Amino acid sequence: MTNQTPTSPASEHEDADDDASPACVMVFNASDPSGAGGLAADVTAIASVGAHALPVVTGAYARDTAEVMDHFPFDEEAIAEQARTILEDSPAQVFKVGFVGSPEAVSAIAEIAADYADVPLIAYMPNLSWWDESQIDLYLDAFRELMLPQTTVLVGNHSTLWRWLLPDWSSDRSPGARDIAKAAAEMGVAYTLVTGIPAPEQHLDNVLASPQAVLGGEKFERFEAVFSGAGDTLSAALAALVASGSDLAAATSEALAYLDRCLDAGFRPGMGNVVPDRLFWAQPDAEPEELTEEEVQALQVLDMPAHDTKH
Repeated sequence: MTNQTPTSPASEHEDADDDASPACVMVFNASDPSGAGGLAADVTAIASVGAHALPVVTGAYARDTAEVMDHFPFDEEAIAEQARTILEDSPAQVFKVGFVGSPEAVSAIAEIAADYADVPLIAYMPNLSWWDESQIDLYLDAFRELMLPQTTVLVGNHSTLWRWLLPDWSSDRSPGARDIAKAAAEMGVAYTLVTGIPAPEQHLDNVLASPQAVLGGEKFERFEAVFSGAGDTLSAALAALVASGSDLAAATSEALAYLDRCLDAGFRPGMGNVVPDRLFWAQPDAEPEELTEEEVQALQVLDMPAHDTKH
């Protein structure tokens, strides 16, 4: 059964939410040591837009900022135990599912989603071309059969979703967002957010669609840089905004604008791709104001002395 349409946070705990605590988003994703994607992207993006992450580790990547070398999946029982234990204590307003590593993990998470069918589920499908082809096929089959029927919003790049959901597309024109949304809807998905659709004049279109209509989206100028972690950042921000009470169209527009700012402020921590700066708003001004002589003297008083161990 498809999880509910995201219009507001789950209501069963609203009466107890008098202290205005941030909404909670349970995220299922892999640990990414590069900090570009995975749980690192989820937690920082969710916090950045004002919600609280309940991160469930599904495995770990061996990767750098340029490419994924390997992935080590967690046992599905360990994944389920993490999720069910915290859900008994802290209610989640939205589930966000990233790359979870195995068909068994997909099955375990789908069971949890079915048990909490009133909680919207936002699923992100990344590019898996780094993985073994036989593993990709098994994973995508499991995701299609078990996760998509629970999915409220599917997020993915245009080329990734096209290859997966419309492998026999034969038209001379590329499939549009509604074409992809129709294919996803056949598996039970209510809405699809298709990103990176090529547009004229070096722009990329990002479109939220249902099988019936285009519901919104944003068009941005194409960046010259290659990024890692953009999809996880977008889907996590969308999940957090929906959990906080935004309707889906408004949450999509805000999440896309947030991603654009993250990419615009992106940085290269290593020798590989650029990483979105999900805390761009917290960075100091590029040109700080010149301090007065009195302010300089005040700061000198606050200088920390060197740590000298005395015996």
